[in-house]
Amino acid sequence: MIVTIDWMEEWFKRFDQEYFGGKLPLPELGLTRAKTRLGQLAFKRSSRWGRTKLYDFKLSMSTYYDMTDKQAKSVLLHEMIHYIIGYTGLKDTAPHGVVFRGMMDSLNRKHGWDIRVMTSTKGWKVSENVVARKKAAGPQTYLILAVELKDGKHFLSRVSPRFARSLERQLLTVSELSSHNWYTTQESYFADFPQVRSLRGRRITKADFEKLRNVLTPFDMG
Repeated sequence: MIVTIDWMEEWFKRFDQEYFGGKLPLPELGLTRAKTRLGQLAFKRSSRWGRTKLYDFKLSMSTYYDMTDKQAKSVLLHEMIHYIIGYTGLKDTAPHGVVFRGMMDSLNRKHGWDIRVMTSTKGWKVSENVVARKKAAGPQTYLILAVELKDGKHFLSRVSPRFARSLERQLLTVSELSSHNWYTTQESYFADFPQVRSLRGRRITKADFEKLRNVLTPFDMG
């Protein structure tokens, strides 16, 4: 199923009554095309006399995947837990801290949901609309950063072009770095790599990296 605003509103109201005591007013609802962020709760923040209040909540869900009914409802419930914590002013130890995890575990245990702090989308079906857009747009070109550390470890990152120069400056200050190189490629192998904005990557063996050289085109960041 592809989530819609009507679906979100219907199940938000049901879950609010069943699990959250009818305390939550319907927030602004939205849809995104995000690949890795399945749901998001946005809000504004004001502080007065040392107290912080959250308001103007917006709950969004991604239409990137053709989710199962349970997957979609678990994502919605994840964001509703964030909402009840923020709306009622509960204090948690972290964004997914003790309070969040307690509510999550309770809903999973008592009602059979699959709410998670981090959800892996490996194997999830991409929506037909996304597939059609990708076909119409043609092959995507990725910007790849290859890093070798002094201890011999190799890492590959798919980098957001907007942040490439910033990362290049940061790399010059990394003492553990042995070498780094930039490449471009249209190889589908990199399609499931997250597009990063910071210095993080996926570890790869030197042998596998050497095999990938054939599909990588050197790119001059200068």
